[in-house]
Amino acid sequence: MTDHRASPAAGVRVEEAAIEKFRAGLRGQVLRTGDHAYDEARKVWNGMFDRRPALIARCAGIADVMSAVSFARAHDLPAAVRGGGHSFPGHSVCDGGLVIDLSQMKGIRVDPAARTARAQSGVKWIDFDHETQALGLATTGGTASDTGIAGLTLGGGLGWLSSKYGLTVDNLISADVVTADGRFLTASATENEDLFWGLRGGSGNFGVVTSFEYRLHSVGPTILGGMVLYPLAKAKEVLRFYREFSQEIAPDELTTYAGFLNPPDGDVMAALICCYCGPLDKGEKVIRPLKSFSPPLQDMLGPMPYTGQQCLTDAALPAGSHYYTKGGFLSDLTDQAIDIFAEYVATKPSPLSAVLIQTVCGAASRVDPEATAFAHRKFPYAPVIVSQWLDPAESEVHVRWARDFWKALQPFAGGVYVNDLSHDDEDRIRSAYGVNYGRLAALKKKYDPDNFFRLNPNIKPAG
Repeated sequence: MTDHRASPAAGVRVEEAAIEKFRAGLRGQVLRTGDHAYDEARKVWNGMFDRRPALIARCAGIADVMSAVSFARAHDLPAAVRGGGHSFPGHSVCDGGLVIDLSQMKGIRVDPAARTARAQSGVKWIDFDHETQALGLATTGGTASDTGIAGLTLGGGLGWLSSKYGLTVDNLISADVVTADGRFLTASATENEDLFWGLRGGSGNFGVVTSFEYRLHSVGPTILGGMVLYPLAKAKEVLRFYREFSQEIAPDELTTYAGFLNPPDGDVMAALICCYCGPLDKGEKVIRPLKSFSPPLQDMLGPMPYTGQQCLTDAALPAGSHYYTKGGFLSDLTDQAIDIFAEYVATKPSPLSAVLIQTVCGAASRVDPEATAFAHRKFPYAPVIVSQWLDPAESEVHVRWARDFWKALQPFAGGVYVNDLSHDDEDRIRSAYGVNYGRLAALKKKYDPDNFFRLNPNIKPAG
């Protein structure tokens, strides 16, 4: 008698013999309900999502990824791709389908002479920086060390080095990809150039990227970084200073963000957070205005390891909390927009929630919007509102605060950063890709005409 097991949500039935054949053909593991590691493997960073995939393929290499894609297609299983598992909208896991889990693929090779590094897609930035900083090198890599390199890169890659060295995608040299039809391709400026263009900001729409090759730069190991905290009563003053300083005064070597957060057991504060990656003897003068335009409550800005800067927000964004985000791009921090920030941060319902105003300035802003799939080069500010809470019963109030906050900011906004989209932002997908959406849709039709890779900020195939 043939044994069948229904996937728990999608109703897809896969023969036991097919599952066992799939399992036997992998160098990695295949996990399912009841297996010892299953419950831990299905967890993702955002505790808001508690999903139960039918199978989790913990891939050990390219061959496993190719087999996983083929198996999911053959059995009509929805497929989620997991790199670091850090996405706000929970795209790294699915109900009733197959998770193509790359988290065990953590190889990193640094070439200090060529100043390049190749890393597999299960690598997180904490791993990547550990290897490159041993040689005094780095590339633009996000604002939290627990973030995976894959998701951040495919969405564009805002980070602490972007004003000097551009976005993560501006430092991508090549990528290895398993496409929806099971092919293994390399994409670069000289090979599959159209795919290379789409990977640099088109998210996970075109295949499973198994490794990335990056250009590296001399950074650190000591930089000037950290933050300066001001009382909430000075929120408007801080943002007006930030507006002028970030666009007109700060050199490329200094990437500066503004934010609102609660220190442990403290009240809401306004923060100026920065990373200066130039010569330290010049940097003290450069960062002085951040701590002298008004008397700060706390000055935590000074010499520190670059790896410390990369971990700066880690404690405030722990795995397992519930997260909901709203974000977008602003062409300017007008006085009216500043009033809205000051109003809503003063009424946030959770001390764990925070707001971060990221910047697209310096080198990141000087790339043509159509040179890569990341289109939003001319918007200097990218605020993200992060609701965070622990009790699922309180979800409504925290989600509503973020939605209302963003609704108030919408008149001043244009577009949205792909990596800041929430799970209910389907109506904002086109604006996330901006002027490049049509070209991306045509590329999707070429590489994934059936929209197999759809658990992502999804681009529908043209036509």
